[in-house]
Amino acid sequence: MHMVKKSCRSALVALLLLSLSPAAAGNLTQRDDYKSFVDEMVSRHQFNGDLLDRIFRKVNLQPSIIEAITRPAEAKPWYQYRPIFMKQARIRGGVKFWERHADTLRRAEEKYGVPPQIIVAIIGVETRYGRYTGNYRVIDALSTLAFDYPPRSRFFRSELEHYLLMTREEQIDPLKMKGSYAGAMGQPQFIASSFRSYAVDFNGDGHRDLWENEEDVIGSVANYFKRHGWERGAPVTAQVSVTGKGYREILEKGIKPDTELKQFRRHGIEVPKQYPDEMEAALIELETQDSQEYWAGMKNFYVITRYNHSALYAMAVYQLSEAILERYQSRSTAAKDSGN
Repeated sequence: MHMVKKSCRSALVALLLLSLSPAAAGNLTQRDDYKSFVDEMVSRHQFNGDLLDRIFRKVNLQPSIIEAITRPAEAKPWYQYRPIFMKQARIRGGVKFWERHADTLRRAEEKYGVPPQIIVAIIGVETRYGRYTGNYRVIDALSTLAFDYPPRSRFFRSELEHYLLMTREEQIDPLKMKGSYAGAMGQPQFIASSFRSYAVDFNGDGHRDLWENEEDVIGSVANYFKRHGWERGAPVTAQVSVTGKGYREILEKGIKPDTELKQFRRHGIEVPKQYPDEMEAALIELETQDSQEYWAGMKNFYVITRYNHSALYAMAVYQLSEAILERYQSRSTAAKDSGN
């Protein structure tokens, strides 16, 4: 079954790549779907159609973008996905980032309730603390996916709309911004709609800069989590064990935490005693090399999945955050002891 799905996906990708011939890419402004998009931008947002044509004549539709989006890292099993992020270099980098920006992280936690290690881990997972923010022109990525990737064309056409609005609002040249193959930008890899909704000017200079200004980056990530329901001081996840087959009923409900832990316990799921029966969670299954491991994902775990709709992603962020916190606290203790 897996081989059949893989073959079908490969055939779809090949067909999509075939459609992206140099001629097709060069004639984007002549296509009906593009003209319809421009008409909407003119009527809905009062853009100048001629100006948009001049911009999009310089757009390059890129087959490599479609190749990249069809093989995301989240398709890997947990035992292959986890080592991508749980590296000593990324943990050390997180501690150094925290030490450089301790005051800003403290201020963000006070305002939004999101602990420093979570904010730092997000930036570490997304761009290794700003080192790798993407080499694709954002407008190329969004245009390729909006007009030549039917499985998600509606979503990316909306993001292209948001991107043009964002660049107009922020007075940015839409042809100059670079990001990921999916059009995510800056150190926290916000897509355009997220930038417009959640980016904040955390240092008060009148600009929202998620590329060079770490204060804005930290404040914006914290604001994103707060706006998606992060609960100050609440747990994120806890490892559990399962017996029998009753747990499958809970597992099949998905990653939204809408099942009380007393139901976990009644279905053969052993949850640490410090978590009360009335707390709600989802059951998360992760594939190890030998079997599976199970976790109760609470509301804050689900909030992390709003950044990337993957339990693997959320768990990587959480475990990286815990490793960074442990190392940071250890260094802080050692520094205090040496000072004495």
